[in-house]
Amino acid sequence: MEFGIRGKYALVTGGSRGIGRSVALLLAGEGCHVAICARGQSDIDRTLAEIKKLNVEVIGIATDLTKPDSPRDVLEKIGNSWGALHILVNNVGGGGRWGQPTVEDNSDEVWLEVYNKNTMTAVRFTREVLPWMRNQKWGRIVTVTSIYGKEGGGRPWFNMAKAAQTSLMKCLALDRDITRCNITCNSVAPGPIMIPGTGWENEQKNDPVAFERMMKDQLTLGRLGTPDEVANVVGFLCSERASLVNGAAIAVDGGESRSF
Repeated sequence: MEFGIRGKYALVTGGSRGIGRSVALLLAGEGCHVAICARGQSDIDRTLAEIKKLNVEVIGIATDLTKPDSPRDVLEKIGNSWGALHILVNNVGGGGRWGQPTVEDNSDEVWLEVYNKNTMTAVRFTREVLPWMRNQKWGRIVTVTSIYGKEGGGRPWFNMAKAAQTSLMKCLALDRDITRCNITCNSVAPGPIMIPGTGWENEQKNDPVAFERMMKDQLTLGRLGTPDEVANVVGFLCSERASLVNGAAIAVDGGESRSF
């Protein structure tokens, strides 16, 4: 399927590893020029080298994306190089394993850190790109949330932050001043995804037998998802083919979630 976004300019936050890296490579494969921003320069450099092989323009920016001024600084650098941005993928997030299992054992800082990393980072980047997209009369904003942004489960501070991201996309999708500029806002809600260097891989290494049993007994498909499988859905939502999909929160979880 031709996505119809060749020559567009895209930004993927947290684009150097995991789902963000897969999204960046998929968009570049569709002919998009891609900017990625993340904390670690070495991961950025590795991903940029992969993207460059696809013969598109690339930008890599190392920064702490949770800082309030970071989105403005990132967009300023993109503006100086490109002067345009059509696609934003809010991928930065995490914190599902942060804190203590018992709610009362967690300070305000845990709640606020998870909320800031997920929700406020998405808010700030979205706020920065909307004027660009209004002027262009075209835009795609996709936020990577979680199945816990659609239903109960998980640690409450993570669930709350992801639900807020989902709400943000839905509310913007209902704003006619945005939608009449041919801008769509959607969420993609992954389930358990195997990403190197994260909690799932650590569990597998620590107890392979228990890990295999968990997948067999608890996961609908009997396996974890992959970043590429999530990226495929994100890429579609960024495309011209998804022009009528707006305000959706699409689970990419192999049937794991229980909500409709």
